[in-house]
Amino acid sequence: MTTFSTCAAFLSLVVVLHAVHVGGAILESQAPHRELKAYRPLQDNNLQEVYASSAAAVHYDPDLKDVNIVATYSDHYGNIRLGRVKMGDLSPSWVLENPAYQVSRKTKGSQLVIPRDSFQNDTGMEDNASHSTTNQTDESENQFPNVDFASPAKLKRQILRQERRGQRTLELIRQEKETDEQMQEAAIQKSMSFENSVIGKYSIWRRDYESPNADAILKLMRDQIIMAKAYANIAKSKNVTNLYVFLMQQCGENKRVIGKATSDADLPSSALDQAKAMGHALSLAKDELYDCHELAKKFRAILQSTERKVDGLKKKGTFLIQLAAKTFPKPLHCLSLQLAADYFILGFNEEDAVKEDVSQKKLEDPSLYHYAIFSDNVLATSVVVNSTVLNAKEPQRHVFHIVTDKLNFGAMKMWFRINAPADATIQVENINDFKWLNSSYCSVLRQLESARLKEYYFKANHPSSISAGADNLKYRNPKYLSMLNHLRFYLPEVYPKLEKILFLDDDIVVQKDLAPLWEIDMQGKVNGAVETCKESFHRFDKYLNFSNPKISENFDAGACGWAFGMNMFDLKEWRKRNITGIYHYWQDLNEDRTLWKLGSLPPGLITFYNLTYAMDRSWHVLGLGYDPALNQTAIENAAVVHYNGNYKPWLGLAFAKYKPYWSKYVEYDNPYLRRCDINE
Repeated sequence: MTTFSTCAAFLSLVVVLHAVHVGGAILESQAPHRELKAYRPLQDNNLQEVYASSAAAVHYDPDLKDVNIVATYSDHYGNIRLGRVKMGDLSPSWVLENPAYQVSRKTKGSQLVIPRDSFQNDTGMEDNASHSTTNQTDESENQFPNVDFASPAKLKRQILRQERRGQRTLELIRQEKETDEQMQEAAIQKSMSFENSVIGKYSIWRRDYESPNADAILKLMRDQIIMAKAYANIAKSKNVTNLYVFLMQQCGENKRVIGKATSDADLPSSALDQAKAMGHALSLAKDELYDCHELAKKFRAILQSTERKVDGLKKKGTFLIQLAAKTFPKPLHCLSLQLAADYFILGFNEEDAVKEDVSQKKLEDPSLYHYAIFSDNVLATSVVVNSTVLNAKEPQRHVFHIVTDKLNFGAMKMWFRINAPADATIQVENINDFKWLNSSYCSVLRQLESARLKEYYFKANHPSSISAGADNLKYRNPKYLSMLNHLRFYLPEVYPKLEKILFLDDDIVVQKDLAPLWEIDMQGKVNGAVETCKESFHRFDKYLNFSNPKISENFDAGACGWAFGMNMFDLKEWRKRNITGIYHYWQDLNEDRTLWKLGSLPPGLITFYNLTYAMDRSWHVLGLGYDPALNQTAIENAAVVHYNGNYKPWLGLAFAKYKPYWSKYVEYDNPYLRRCDINE
């Protein structure tokens, strides 16, 4: 049937048919493709004949017989089609929905016509009509702009459906917007902690990740060497001498061609030819020697040998890192020598002996802010003092008590004589002048002088030497032989007139005013420190031997550890509780090192057990000497940052991104630093 494009212009009353009854058959549609149960092609002529044949049976009002009706139906392609017919041409099987309703020629409206047979199946017809109506094409709508294609109930359902679709669309848009915002926020948070440093060739931006076949020739030649060695070993065991020699020659050629290449671009032009030659050699070896079981054994042996080599290289690497970290750098050694030489040559040692009692009153004033720094590193100590004074609001109230050894005493005195910070008070002492600190009183000093400990440190073939692995290497650090490391347990004896003192390590940098620390109520505790445990890390069982009943019966393995480096000590409580006596008791029990290994932190955890006040973490951020992935914001907001670990800021090993926090307090234009070539 052709579409009546000008039908709307001639209609005075439009009746929309939702199902077409032709000869008693109902045209039905099914999704996704419509099929007609009793389909009869309705061409123009056929439609007119069908309607004309039933015209005599129509019982409508004569006034309505000339009313034009637009009939809708689905053709065999599933498309909506429209047809025009007179009301008088309908068969008796069609009735008005409201027979009592009379329509005049002057009335404009719509009337629904429903076939009699559809009364028994009105639901299915309604669904069919709905489907047909919603799938009408834009072309039909444009052709009949003034025609109402649906009943009021149908239109209501369509409106509700559109509203639901609109609400669902808005909800999906809102959810998508929220998801995007969450992803953006997560990306920003991730980028703040992202470490974008590139380490050698092992970068994620390496060409290997752009193409899976990158450096294919280099990888192939390395694999060929492994295969050739395996076949060569089998050939040797079976006395196939010629093949053994040939394979070893090819291995040598592969190694020579590879050289120090790290990618295909580094290989010479002859690399591919050599790879082909090695492939030919391996093919000959396979034809003559291939045995799956035998090859598996050889590869297993090669793997075990390689693992042993890797383990040995790891130990050597650990040893070299330890050696580099603990070796006194040449520039710092030069600085100490230059300062010490000038101190004695210029006669400052005699002058200081005369003036040593001038500032004694200020050194013992408990109302001031006192610091204890025990170090043999002049440059590191100067950074601690400079950073503290420069960030202090009242530098004149800060007093620094520096204790060093006899070797570095002159250098330390000379440095702070010519580089003394304004207003602050500096005291430099020699640990050898503490006559009370002797082996009869000090347990650890007595142990350090014992033959057993000297054998542990200096006997090369001792089980705890380098070959024993990385665990024992750090305990062979020479600092454990120095009393400067253990002097922190004798603070009341060193400063008998003081009530509180802040202990600082020489590898820290102060970034804020520390005066508020003296106002903290430590609630009767002796030691104020920042705790270091996170989840299961850095708890007591990490430092102490809980297989020993003396430890397991007195301490909690899950107790939280804390850090030496910035510690507020209440010396009044210390003396009251005899903390030094507790330290001596446990140190004597550990003479054979069965309770803990060496160091000052394990005995500190024991000595101040249940006597440590947990300070806010922002006071002291640790890890700048070993952890490259610290939170940058936490570092910048910290009052004190600590370079604990092997990568000290004055060494070449230091992390480049952490070094500026330390170097900005170094006076690189100082003549002594320039003379010893100490620069950024």
